[in-house]
Amino acid sequence: MANISRITDRIWTGGDLPSERGTEAMLADLADIRAAGITHIIDNRIEWSDEEFVARRAPGLRYTWNGQDDAGQAMPATWFDTGVFAAVETLAQPTGGVLVHCHMGINRGPSMALAILLALDWDVVEALDDVRDARPIAAMGYSRDALDWWLDVSGAEDRVRRQQRAARVAWHRAHPLDVVRIIRQVRLGDPEAA
Repeated sequence: MANISRITDRIWTGGDLPSERGTEAMLADLADIRAAGITHIIDNRIEWSDEEFVARRAPGLRYTWNGQDDAGQAMPATWFDTGVFAAVETLAQPTGGVLVHCHMGINRGPSMALAILLALDWDVVEALDDVRDARPIAAMGYSRDALDWWLDVSGAEDRVRRQQRAARVAWHRAHPLDVVRIIRQVRLGDPEAA
C-alpha cells in the first residue's frame, strides 16, 4: 500500500515512492496512487524527483516538482504559492485529486497540505486537526510559515493574525510529536510509524 494518507475526499499527503525497494514497489505504489483517484502529484522534496519515472509509467498523472529542503528553515512564500496554486488548479476540476508529499510525509508534504486547506478557507485548528488525524506522524514543522503565508495572501487584519497565530501555537503545544522517534521508526520500517 502506498505511503499516503487521505485528508479529504480529494487531498492526500504522504511520503515518496519507495525507490529503495526497487521498480516493482514503485509501480505498485503508483498504481495505488492512481486507484485512489489522485490526478496530480506535488513533490516537495529538494533531494529527489520522481517526475521522469511518473511521466514514463503514468503519463496521464500530472506532476509538479516544488522542491525545498527540510532543515528547519523558514519556507519562502513562493514555495507555498507554487504548491497551493497547482493544487487549487487541480481541485477546480470535478475529478481532480492531489497528493502533496515529501520524503517521509512528516513536515514538508503535510505543511503544504495545511496551506492548501487554509487557501480553501479552512480554520487553522480544523486544518491542523484534519491533517494530523489523517496522518498521525504529520509534525507539520512548517505550519507557522504556512499560516503566515496564508495571512499575508488573504490580507488578514491584525486581530485575525494574532488570533490565528495564537491558535496554531496552542494546537502544537497540545499535540506534541517526538519527530526524532518517528523518523527513527520510519527508517527502521515500523509500520506503526506511518
